[in-house]
Amino acid sequence: MVLQTAQFGRVSTTSVGGVPQNMQARGYAPRAGALVQSPFHSNGIHRLQRRGLCAARQAPVLVTSQATAIDQIATAEAPATSSMAAGPNSDNVCMSGLNGLSAGGVEGLDSGCFHVAAQQPVLYTVQESLNLLSLDNKSLLRGLLPDSFPARLAAEPGSEKQRRFIIIDENVFETYGPQLEQYMQYHGVECEILALPTCEPNKSFNLIFQVAERLEAFKLNRRKEPIIAIGGGVCLDVAGLAANLYRRNTPLIKIPTTVMAAVDASIGIKTAVNFHGRKNKMGTYCAPLAVFIDKTFLKTLGDRHLSNGSAEILKMACIKDRELFELLEKHSAELIQTKFQSPHASTIMRRSIQGMLEELEYNLWEHILSRLVDYGHAFSPEIEMAALQGDEALLLHGEAVNIDMALTTQLAYQRGYISAEERRRVFGVMRQLGLAIWHEVCTTEVLMQGLEDTTRQRDGIQRVPFMKGIGEAVFVNDIAREEVELAAQYVSQLHAEQLAEAAHNNGYLANSITPLEPVPQSVKQFIREPAMAH
Repeated sequence: MVLQTAQFGRVSTTSVGGVPQNMQARGYAPRAGALVQSPFHSNGIHRLQRRGLCAARQAPVLVTSQATAIDQIATAEAPATSSMAAGPNSDNVCMSGLNGLSAGGVEGLDSGCFHVAAQQPVLYTVQESLNLLSLDNKSLLRGLLPDSFPARLAAEPGSEKQRRFIIIDENVFETYGPQLEQYMQYHGVECEILALPTCEPNKSFNLIFQVAERLEAFKLNRRKEPIIAIGGGVCLDVAGLAANLYRRNTPLIKIPTTVMAAVDASIGIKTAVNFHGRKNKMGTYCAPLAVFIDKTFLKTLGDRHLSNGSAEILKMACIKDRELFELLEKHSAELIQTKFQSPHASTIMRRSIQGMLEELEYNLWEHILSRLVDYGHAFSPEIEMAALQGDEALLLHGEAVNIDMALTTQLAYQRGYISAEERRRVFGVMRQLGLAIWHEVCTTEVLMQGLEDTTRQRDGIQRVPFMKGIGEAVFVNDIAREEVELAAQYVSQLHAEQLAEAAHNNGYLANSITPLEPVPQSVKQFIREPAMAH
C-alpha cells in the first residue's frame, strides 16, 4: 500500500493501495472487496501499540472511497507522541520475548526459513509558496513533525534554535545568495550553505561526495533538521541522491528555481547522477519532505531556460491534456514574455503538475513500465548525452525531449495516429515556445542506440508512448529503423527550413519570440543552402 498526498495550490491527488483508473486502463484491476492494510495494521500496529507508540489496535480498513481510506489510515498510523514521552522505563516500551509478530510468525523456528514483509508509506506535499526569501515567509523554517513516520513537515517552525544545511546551485547563489543569507541571519538560523556547479557535465558522484563531506562536518541532526535544496533539475537530483544516501535517508525540502524543475524534476521521487557517459544511470527513489514552488525565481531565467522547461509542459499536453494543449496554443508567447508570471502561466503550470502527479503517484517506483510520462524519452537520453560529448552547442534536457517529441510526432503521423493538421499544430506550439526540433548529433545510429537502451530498461519491450490525437496516447512496441529514418528525414528538413527563415530574421522565427537555439555556425553553413533551394 502506498499512501501519498501531493498538493499544489488548490489541486490535490491521493492514492491508497487500491488501483486508480489510469492504472486499471493499463491492465491492472483491484480485487473486489480487497482489504487495504497499512504497514501499521495487523501485526505492525499491534507491535507499536504494545510499545506505547500508537493508539489502540484497529481493524484492517475496507476501502469504500479513497478519501475515507486515507483518513482511516492516517488516524491509525498517527504516532502517540505523549506515550513516547514516558521514556525508556515505561511498561509499554521494549517488551522482551519472542511474540511471533512478523510476516512468518514463528514458523522459522521450526523450518529455518524466515519471511519478512514491510511496506513503505509515502507522504509529501507540493505547494506554491511565493516569495520564499521574504523575511515574513517562514516556510524554510519548518522542520520535522516529531516522531512522524513517514517524516512529515511541521505546520509551523519549531521554538528551539534552528539549523539548516542548504545545497544551492552556484548560479542561483550568485543571484539570491545575499538575500538567502540575510533571511537565515534574520531568523537566527545556524546555516551552512554549499554552492555547487550543478550542470549536466558535472552531474556525477563527485558532487555527491562533496555534499556528504560537508554534511558530516556540519553534524546534521536528520531527525530535526531537513536539508534544503535550491536550484534546477540537476541540483535537485544531486541533492536528493546525497540526502537519500547520507544516514540512509535524510529528509529533504526541494525548492525548484527553473520551469523544468518546477513541473518535472522536483515533484517526483527519483534521484540520479550520470555514470559512464549514460544519463541518470545511478540513482534511487527518495520522496522529498516537501516541495515549495516559488514562481518569482523564474523572473531571472533567460528565454532559453524558460523554453526548455516548457517542453515538459508540452509533453503532458500532447499525451494527456487537450485543454492544456489549447492553452499553450493561445498563450505560449505570453509564458516566455512574462517569465511565467501571468495568471495563464499559473493555470498552465498547475495543469501540468496535476497531470504529472496523476501519472506518478500510483506508480512511484515504476513497477509498471508503460508510463505516459516517458513521452519524449525514447531517444532523448542518448541525444542529450551525445550532444554533451560533442564539440557543438550542448542541449538542455527539455530541448532533447522536444527533439524526441518532434520525431515521435512524425512517427505517429506516419502510422496514422494523428492527422496532418494535428501534426501542424504540435510543431506550431514548439515553434512558438522557441524549442529546437533537431540537432546534428541525431544520426540514425544515435537514435537507434537510444531506442535500444530504452527498450533494455523497459524489460525488452519498447513501450514508447505515441500521440493518438491531441491529449491521448497509445503505446507501441515495434518501431523499426526504416520508419525512424523517414521521420528523422522529415524533421531535419523542417529544421533546415526554419534555419533558413531564421537566417533572414536575425535568428528569430516568425510566430516565435525566442531565437532559434542552439544553432551552431557549422550547422547553419551545412544545411542553409539545401533549405533555400527547397
